[in-house]
Amino acid sequence: MLLKGNLQGLQHLGLPVTNLERSKAFYMQLGFTEVMRMDIQPKSDTIRVAMMEHENFTIELYEPGLEKRGEIAARADGHIDHVALNVLDIDQAYAEIKAAGMEILEGDAPVYLPFWKNGVKYFTVRGPDGEKVEFNQILK
Repeated sequence: MLLKGNLQGLQHLGLPVTNLERSKAFYMQLGFTEVMRMDIQPKSDTIRVAMMEHENFTIELYEPGLEKRGEIAARADGHIDHVALNVLDIDQAYAEIKAAGMEILEGDAPVYLPFWKNGVKYFTVRGPDGEKVEFNQILK
């Protein structure tokens, strides 16, 4: 069994959106509050991110660049992008998953992002039906 003693459970659900402010307002109506907000500057368009939390459940709303937003708007179903699982030690998780022969989607994994107080590290794999499963450690 992989990740024994390392996997802690669901961390967040990643949801691509076409209008971050509209989506935040919707989830706030459902009782979620914004617990983190950040813009990421990759090689092209800015990605706007908001973490919305209700009790022990977090949804990552992210608005990608203009080109990707059109594709998202055209979807009928299947808007959830990834499920993120919380791990205690991202480097150990990475080593186990890689040794098991799973395809890691990021070439420079684990990836660091300046989320939360001290940042996060993550990497993503594809499940058997193409779903994305992210392994994520919030750095202390």
